[in-house]
Amino acid sequence: MSDDPVTIKPAVDGPYIVQGLKNFSNRNGAIECKATIALCRCGQSANKPYCDGAHSKVGFSSDNKLKPARDALDTYRGKEITVHDNRSLCAHAGYCTDGLPGVFRQYEEPFVDPDGASAQEIIDVVKQCPSGALSYSVGSESGPINIEDASIFIAPNGPYVLKGKMALKDTPKGKGASETTATLCRCGASKNKPFCDGSHWDAGFTDEKN
Repeated sequence: MSDDPVTIKPAVDGPYIVQGLKNFSNRNGAIECKATIALCRCGQSANKPYCDGAHSKVGFSSDNKLKPARDALDTYRGKEITVHDNRSLCAHAGYCTDGLPGVFRQYEEPFVDPDGASAQEIIDVVKQCPSGALSYSVGSESGPINIEDASIFIAPNGPYVLKGKMALKDTPKGKGASETTATLCRCGASKNKPFCDGSHWDAGFTDEKN
């Protein structure tokens, strides 16, 4: 693991300025890293994932428009495990609802049934959550576990998936958010910028060059 810090600064009405990144990839594999990278987050660059200045042409705003009341940590206590969830951070990747539909119930309330599967099955699914919206606690143990190597993965037609210890500059995280996992918006439509809130689905965002 490198001792050099990885920093991400969301520029006001502009790109993500990433410094010190060593692990960068997409579905096709590793991408070469430079000391400083400017990553598009308006969704309009003709050179995705890199910024080409399109944000200034389209009038991109980096304002966070999430209503404060929506930044809430819901807690679901079961017999063996407690599941925590902040819906405002959810990127709607579907790992939870597809992996354990009897626990993470997409069209039911309450959303989580912590007794719908074994504690270990729930832990295994929670650890797959790319946004850090989900976490758990079992007695004194909580998770997901820390990830040592900092990395950014470009989800196909979706957000930047951050893993590992990174410094996200000038950006408070949501209640209960993971310290080592997050998803950052790159479609430009999220109401919870810079975090992904799943808006890329409704916006029809694609990786195609504009």
